[in-house]
Amino acid sequence: MDNRKLLPLLLVGAVAVFILISLSSSLFFKVEPAERALAFYTLSGKLDKNNIITPGWHVKAPWTTIYTYDVSESKVEESMDVLDKNGLSINVDMSIRFTPMKDKIGEIQENFKGEYISVLVIPEVRSSVRQVMGRYTAEEIYSTKRSEVETSIKAETESTLASPQNNVIMKALLIRSINLPAQIKQAIENKLQQEQEALAYQFRLDKEKSEAERKRIAAEGEAKANKIINSSLTPELLKMRGIEATQELANSPNAKVVVIGSGKDGLPLILGNN
Repeated sequence: MDNRKLLPLLLVGAVAVFILISLSSSLFFKVEPAERALAFYTLSGKLDKNNIITPGWHVKAPWTTIYTYDVSESKVEESMDVLDKNGLSINVDMSIRFTPMKDKIGEIQENFKGEYISVLVIPEVRSSVRQVMGRYTAEEIYSTKRSEVETSIKAETESTLASPQNNVIMKALLIRSINLPAQIKQAIENKLQQEQEALAYQFRLDKEKSEAERKRIAAEGEAKANKIINSSLTPELLKMRGIEATQELANSPNAKVVVIGSGKDGLPLILGNN
């Protein structure tokens, strides 16, 4: 066979392979396990919001644009200055965890063009933080109602982000630190310390009052018991008890001297060495 006849075929084949390799990145695309994608058909100008592309290898036309979204949990850390109920400036550091709704990335792309974090999530979080913290004093935010503030911010942000036009799930919102002016912070800490000392002092007072009340009740009980005993000790009863005691001593083996009629009330005296 004439090799000159094969040369054009080889050239055509080489060009075809080159074109195929060049277009492979435009024909094939991969969606990772933590991703979802959707197609925009350039020729028709249509964004296919209903057919969410799942993980794996896929084929597309070279003129079709693929938008890929990370649907795993994302985290953003924000630092911002807000005003408390009294107009005092507070610096707050926060962590926000969220994820887009997997089956709603078409709406997210249509509304926010893939920039939903900077266009939607961060501004909404900032707005909720300002609104919620504006209802509390710096002291409450810094100490007594910090968890309540966190819960309120998360609830309000979560409600806004999950609305049908936004389609983002808020996972968590944590206040990492609250920074106050040094003088205000020291004043709040001093006040809290004084409150703790006052509570400790009140506890000691209540304890001492309880102990005094216990002793008073015990003394009253003992006095009542003595009163009952004294009222029952008649001269006849005492004389009878004395006779019984004399008989027991007289019957004991120890040496003793008994003086008849020499004791008080006529009771005998019993004298002994033991």
